[in-house]
Amino acid sequence: MPSLSGTERKNIAPGLSVSIVLKKDQRSGKLTQGVVKDILTKAPVHTHGIKVRLESGEIGRVKIVETED
Repeated sequence: MPSLSGTERKNIAPGLSVSIVLKKDQRSGKLTQGVVKDILTKAPVHTHGIKVRLESGEIGRVKIVETED
């Protein structure tokens, strides 16, 4: 499954499956998977990843955007 960078807002939309890093996991780099509910970063690009809220309520920065191809 190909993936897109999580640093560009244009690659992210509600309903997409993504892997994020939660604030508490930034040191370890542990990824949490889920579905985007809201995009919280307003800027078109963020070097550490676009901040999103998952449907589970967890908030973190996108590292991997899963594509359906």
